[in-house]
Amino acid sequence: MKRLWIMRHGEAAQGTPDSRRELTQRGRDEVSSMAKWLAASLDTSRDRLRILASPYVRAQQTAAIVAEQLGTQVESLAMITPDDPVQPVIEWLQEDAQQGPLLLISHMPLVGRLSGRLVEGDLRSSLRMQTAAIAALQAEVWAAGCAELLDFRSPADI
Repeated sequence: MKRLWIMRHGEAAQGTPDSRRELTQRGRDEVSSMAKWLAASLDTSRDRLRILASPYVRAQQTAAIVAEQLGTQVESLAMITPDDPVQPVIEWLQEDAQQGPLLLISHMPLVGRLSGRLVEGDLRSSLRMQTAAIAALQAEVWAAGCAELLDFRSPADI
């Protein structure tokens, strides 16, 4: 079974342009607590985990905090910005997820729609994800309706 963690960035300050918004101190704290939870919950896959983040500043900042906790690097993935379509991401997962477990760090509505589509299969499905929330999924193949939601955590749960 393949594993995928989908994370929403931490709380971000208001501002424009949207792509340049930064994490607030509360957002940094949320991400830090979630990174500690993730580090404690990962099994042997921790050494092979790839972290891919949206190029937006708040997602990159979130990824940097998580990567520091896990002792790994961050890669940017341009196709996971807030309003990007879900289907190309699923197609990318079908090709690239063979290289080991992945953590995708992105934004609403994409993270909710992607999680909902992978688990429920319905185009209208969406998982409500608070800032810094993480959905843990597993599947034999990354396709609509083929994943199982193993865990879902938000900073309020930690």
